[in-house]
Amino acid sequence: MKPQTQFCKRVGTPTKEDPAGGGTHADGSKSLVYCSYCYRDGAFVDNFHSANEMVHFVRGKLREMGIGPLRRWLYTLHIPRLERWSGS
Repeated sequence: MKPQTQFCKRVGTPTKEDPAGGGTHADGSKSLVYCSYCYRDGAFVDNFHSANEMVHFVRGKLREMGIGPLRRWLYTLHIPRLERWSGS
């Protein structure tokens, strides 16, 4: 079995921070690539089509959590470079 990645390849969430231990494929098996916040039952849970949309969404969630603007910016810098968004 292929080892699970350390970070979701869509938002960069650390695997250890995902309470479900990863997303799920349509057959119920665990995804080794995406977290449960992004991927359930074999599909993405939202309709984001670009890294910019994802960055905006994540920054909003971080704002709700009380994270300041500098840390929000820093925490989302990597998103456009993740595998899911390469080429978008």
